[in-house]
Amino acid sequence: MTSPIDLMGAPGSPYTRKMLALMRYRGIPYRVHWTSGEVPKGFPKPKIGLLPTYFLPSKEDELEAVTDSTPIIRRFEKTYDGRSVIPDNPVLSFLNELIEDYGDEWLTKAMFHYRWAHEADYKNAGPLLIYWGSSVIDDAAAQGLSDHFTKRQIDRLYVVGSNEITAPIIEAAYIRFIGILDKLISQRGYVLGGRPSAADFAIFGQMTQLGIIEPTSAKITRDISARVRAWLDRMEDLSGLSPKDEDWFDVSNIKEALAPLLSEIGRTYTPVMLANANAVMAGEKTFETSVDGAPWTQPTFKYQAKTLGWIRESYFDLKSKDQKHVDETLKGTGCEALFET
Repeated sequence: MTSPIDLMGAPGSPYTRKMLALMRYRGIPYRVHWTSGEVPKGFPKPKIGLLPTYFLPSKEDELEAVTDSTPIIRRFEKTYDGRSVIPDNPVLSFLNELIEDYGDEWLTKAMFHYRWAHEADYKNAGPLLIYWGSSVIDDAAAQGLSDHFTKRQIDRLYVVGSNEITAPIIEAAYIRFIGILDKLISQRGYVLGGRPSAADFAIFGQMTQLGIIEPTSAKITRDISARVRAWLDRMEDLSGLSPKDEDWFDVSNIKEALAPLLSEIGRTYTPVMLANANAVMAGEKTFETSVDGAPWTQPTFKYQAKTLGWIRESYFDLKSKDQKHVDETLKGTGCEALFET
């Protein structure tokens, strides 16, 4: 029997929720150590304190602390057989990667914004984040920690681009996204057909917070789509699903199914990711761009330039016929700007 993987995470971490649901679906045994960031005794500390942190064997067969859900998913694809979340078809595989990054790097802006920009939301989130780490902390200490952490997070809203000017952009984009997701999953159940992909789990991770925990965005989600709200509960544990190869969308008509979502990605994620990458290359600390005709400004984020680099590598590594198919699928969505040379 395969030994369980140890990881530390938190229920309020969208990436933790993304990975736990994925591991349940894939049948990968695990032991999760709930934490507020403290490394469990006997395990190595990560270089950067991110959740979830996995404790995986290194090349020297010693445990090392590993973060970053996207590469970990690909690592699991190589070490665990069956129930893959990466389509075999190279066109679908590429689109999966693009949509997964949109979930991880754009929807997280909405998650952070809704959690800390509205009073009802930050009063809800602050105490939860403390008690998620420990149920035995006394009330006075929990309140003090909650107040301190809440203020710090509110003061950091600017880091993800959330401010008085961009707030309407983020919130309008979220409302559109819920409507798009509703129609997309009504077709076959998941983003890329009748079985979940890494893109589904990326979206799900952010939505465990946006659609369930944060009062403002949870109400918006439920008001727009009972289907999406119910989908989140189903995505939590797909261990009973029996996926088949033919459950993926047929790439011959993929554009019709994905056009609304890809157009939303081109409308929001694309201009921000491009401007950020250009600013990182130029060594600038902040960048400005336009989203939906409105100004957007925020500090540069090196990691998002890195993930865009991965997506571009995947695009240019495609065979000519597959790249042309991707080009045709992205044509007119705005996403094609990501790959212009």
